[in-house]
Amino acid sequence: MSIVFRYLTRQVMISMLAVSGILLLVFMSGRFIKYLADAAQGELAGDVLFQIMAYRFPGFLELILPLGYFIGILLAYGRMYLESEMTVLFACGVSDRQVLKQTLIGSGLVMLAVGAMSLYVSPWGMEQVERIFNEQRKATEFEMLAPGRFQDLSSGERVTYTEALSDDKRQLQGVFIAEISRDKPGISIVTAEVGSQLVDSETGSRFLILEEGARYQGVPGQLDYQVTTFDAYGLKVLAGDARDRELEEAVSTLELMASDRPEDRAMLHWRFSLPLIVPIVTLLAVRLSRVNPRQGRFFHLLPAMLVYILYLGLLIVARDALADGKVPEWIGMLWVHALFLALGLWLQFGPAWLHRRRLTREGARHA
Repeated sequence: MSIVFRYLTRQVMISMLAVSGILLLVFMSGRFIKYLADAAQGELAGDVLFQIMAYRFPGFLELILPLGYFIGILLAYGRMYLESEMTVLFACGVSDRQVLKQTLIGSGLVMLAVGAMSLYVSPWGMEQVERIFNEQRKATEFEMLAPGRFQDLSSGERVTYTEALSDDKRQLQGVFIAEISRDKPGISIVTAEVGSQLVDSETGSRFLILEEGARYQGVPGQLDYQVTTFDAYGLKVLAGDARDRELEEAVSTLELMASDRPEDRAMLHWRFSLPLIVPIVTLLAVRLSRVNPRQGRFFHLLPAMLVYILYLGLLIVARDALADGKVPEWIGMLWVHALFLALGLWLQFGPAWLHRRRLTREGARHA
């Protein structure tokens, strides 16, 4: 019998890993494209993108693993029903409750992994992401430059381009700068052969010293441009925003426990809810995976996914209501878990209970 149960667990885990891998690829690719666009606009340095994605990996995984295990059960057990493997197992003495028990044991491992990431690993990762974001926001324009790319800096007032940039980001070649002034109409364009960074030792201000270039000042469409050639020209390099930005997901679980803010209490309930999802959706998936061979391999996936989406959607609604103070904290998000736990128990044991009750009534009527 242990061989049978190991086979069931292996089939579910293989399906879960395959589904989770695909979902991770989809979600992380979308997020990476967003960060790549920020890097192209000069808001992030290109060398920190993979660090951010690595630190955000646990946050993606804590959301994907419950869904992956849910779909893994549906696919694995659904295939076994279609190929009559479940029929053979039931004929050999394996009961529905034994299958459910073995699946819940496997869900316990997934639940522990999701709980560890939700309560500890993911907040730590988001704390590192918060640190990187704040460092990037404090960086100067000069530090955010990338060779061969037009970059929109200074809140859209300046566009900078350089053909080549030294490794220490102190020497530039082939510089083009277009700047719009708030005080004067028109646009100012500066081109230079080379550029270098100069730091004022007294004030700490940074300047970009351009050499062997020209400055064009005027209004586009008009002919009265002012052209000035120079041997050396200085531009002040603006620093980024010195204020730190705090991410709600970066607050540690211990800090959330000590906080009285409704938003923090809602986030705490959300973190505890993620591991609770796993055994409840397992209870739902074991029953929803039963299919008739005539219905097709994926017939049961649509209603099952609708149930899961409804479950997750109600959890999000409950979290927002708790953050707004519309729901007492002692209720929190437990009512959503209780609702779907009752649904899972009914799907698992309700039909058998109704069948026994009907047989009892018929027996009493004939007696």
